[in-house]
Amino acid sequence: MRGKLIGVGTGPGDPDLLTLKAIRAIESADVVAWFAKQGNASNARAIVADRITTQIEEQLGYPVTTEIDRRHDDYKVATSAFYEEAARRVAVHLDAGRTVAVLSEGDPLFYGSYMHIHVRLAHRYDSEVIPGVTAMSGCWSQAGLPLVQGDDILSVLPGTLDEVDLCTRLNGTDGAVIMKVGRNLPKIRRAIEAAGRLDSAVYVERGTMANGHAIRLADKPDDAAPYFAIVLVPGWSTRP
Repeated sequence: MRGKLIGVGTGPGDPDLLTLKAIRAIESADVVAWFAKQGNASNARAIVADRITTQIEEQLGYPVTTEIDRRHDDYKVATSAFYEEAARRVAVHLDAGRTVAVLSEGDPLFYGSYMHIHVRLAHRYDSEVIPGVTAMSGCWSQAGLPLVQGDDILSVLPGTLDEVDLCTRLNGTDGAVIMKVGRNLPKIRRAIEAAGRLDSAVYVERGTMANGHAIRLADKPDDAAPYFAIVLVPGWSTRP
């Protein structure tokens, strides 16, 4: 009998935001798999560390992250090969009859690495996806920032977009969540300023975690920013 594949959303960082279903899946799994850059710790694993006891652990280490431009052929070749190998390693456990819980920060199917396993294996094995609180909802909650309401349009934008494209998309939406900040912060700030939205934008770092904080983007220096920081641009222009 073959095992079951479970994509588990671990939420935005605070272990108290794990769902009960996620906890049950992790604690009952035979194998817990998690992604991280080679040599680095995994945020997803850190969130659920207290739930891992006797399970087999499978670390899936990225060969590259931001060292190579995502549009370069070398990046595409390296990441594609990595996900194929990661899926093969997970499949070995499934073929041995083990249930595998693959951890994913936030929600597994929203900018989550798990989705690369899902599209390769979910049609071949019994599978389930357990949703998690997204990073963006954790961030706007930590900031106490109402983002959109009524007929407002919300856009989710990767900070890796070109500056002109970012500005164009900001001009065409009410509220925006800009993800994948990191070294893209100066470019993101310029695009938001060009769109006339800098005064209302908020920068959130490590939302819901013990060391998380939120400040006005205008007050944030163009210094170090984690890749998973988020910039929020609120809509609701008619708020009282």
